[in-house]
Amino acid sequence: MTLDLPRDLPAALTDRTAAWRLIADLAAFWDAPLQPGDGRTDAELDAAEARLGLRLPAALREAHLLLGNRPDLTSNQDTLLPPEELYVDRDHLVYRVENQSCAYWGVPLAALDQDDPPTFVWPDAADPETAPWTARLSVECLAVVLTEPLFDEDAHADSGDVDPEYLTGWTELPPLHADGVAVRHLWRPDALLMLHEDEWLFARAVDEPTLGALREEIPAHWLNY
Repeated sequence: MTLDLPRDLPAALTDRTAAWRLIADLAAFWDAPLQPGDGRTDAELDAAEARLGLRLPAALREAHLLLGNRPDLTSNQDTLLPPEELYVDRDHLVYRVENQSCAYWGVPLAALDQDDPPTFVWPDAADPETAPWTARLSVECLAVVLTEPLFDEDAHADSGDVDPEYLTGWTELPPLHADGVAVRHLWRPDALLMLHEDEWLFARAVDEPTLGALREEIPAHWLNY
């Protein structure tokens, strides 16, 4: 399948229906298309609401209905919490947890009446400060699906530290996160890169020969090469 992220991503940043469509396109691009049964059920989400005593935002429900059973797209590194594990902390509904519990992502309880509310992050359970993460929850879901497949150990993926000056010939995608979040995504039709803090590079290619060519092209200290 062909994919044109520079063309389709801007609309997905403001329209959650477009975000879900692009998520499905991304899954198909990685030869892992969404299938019936890949989502959680309305009954499971209703049970979560009853347990928590609150209403889940429409965007969170829609995301779980679409791909709540697809950890290969959502939870290779960090975990998109299933409905039965959603919880409340520091006046936020926590929906995602870092793999070593070093970061948490949540929606302010005061924003749960919004269909597509903003998201926030905090570094650990003891730190009281939260920081803006994405302007919309659907954008966060899209960011997850742009990022987590790059950590799939069974995919054509690798990572390593790199000098950003070597990343020429790539199209930088519009930022998904709030100002100050040092994450950049770069694209070309056969591969996706994510650069963290302008020094650590994650890459996924459409096949093994393309990944091999990337390793030769980009002088990173690749972990698996």
